[in-house]
Amino acid sequence: MNAAHHLQQCLESWARGDDERDVIKSLICDIADAGIRISRQIVARELAIEERLDSLPGQGDSDSQSMDMLAHQIFADAICDHPVSVLVSAVCAEALPMDPQGRYAVAIDPLDGAPNLETNLSIGSVFSILESDGSDLVGGRPGQLQRAAGFFYYGPQTLLVLTWGEGTYQFLLDPERGRFYLLNSPLRIPPGKCEFAINTSNYRFWDNSMRHFIDDCIAGDEGALGENFNMRWSGSLVAEAFRILVRGGVFLYPGDSRPEYRNGRLRLLYHAVPLALIIEQAGGAASDGNESILTMRLNALHARVPLIFGCKERVDEVIDYVSGVALDSGHHPLFMNRGLLRK
Repeated sequence: MNAAHHLQQCLESWARGDDERDVIKSLICDIADAGIRISRQIVARELAIEERLDSLPGQGDSDSQSMDMLAHQIFADAICDHPVSVLVSAVCAEALPMDPQGRYAVAIDPLDGAPNLETNLSIGSVFSILESDGSDLVGGRPGQLQRAAGFFYYGPQTLLVLTWGEGTYQFLLDPERGRFYLLNSPLRIPPGKCEFAINTSNYRFWDNSMRHFIDDCIAGDEGALGENFNMRWSGSLVAEAFRILVRGGVFLYPGDSRPEYRNGRLRLLYHAVPLALIIEQAGGAASDGNESILTMRLNALHARVPLIFGCKERVDEVIDYVSGVALDSGHHPLFMNRGLLRK
């Protein structure tokens, strides 16, 4: 694809008149237009909230929660004329029925990292398009129903990272023209990057295998991994995902001992599943530590899952720690009973 092509041209080239692809193409284009509107609302969020808040649930909530609801409504409006059976949103407890005859479901986190608005840090939106009438989501394997997935990254530039199952592409918003333009070739996660992203403030809640892995990363070239690592953490899932797509490394949000986080914090349907497709189409891997995200069964609409994704060799390394292979093979941490961050 030519870098001068805008999003619709790229999608038309992919669809080539195929009826099913044409439907997905139109749906993606309207979701992209919704992302543009959200990007503009974020820039002038005080005005956006003032104009729309009265008509939305959650009146009186915080700035970030209000923007969450506004972003949700913009996405819902964008897909309402498409053959979408249900919309599953991070801000709604139940799936929202739409077209009873629809053959697709859309899952979204309308504003990931919304609290970052207060400090002007990067945030985003994550979405997934699944071939589903909605009835086969819970109890099924949503990763195998996906037809496209993407995320918007509202940073210094607004980017759309997108896959329709034939590579992962990045598109840059031209705010003057109101269009997303293709950048470069398909994204490929660089191998070998010694970088990890994890919230180390949760260290005391992790199990020993996760502590051992992070201890060995922090031990640097004197530790079992024999390499010096850098750590990153921004509090925005899309920012972490984009950095890994262009720089490599590994992202980890494990389950921990807190009752509400035993199965992780991130949601399988509208966080892990779309990101797994995006990452794997860029040559990486995504797992809960035991199973590929794309083969996992959805047990509840908002089910949580531990999430590890990034460069395949780094993800495999973490899985070795989780499974005990690394320790059984003599790949021991620097201090078995006293980690670098433990008393």
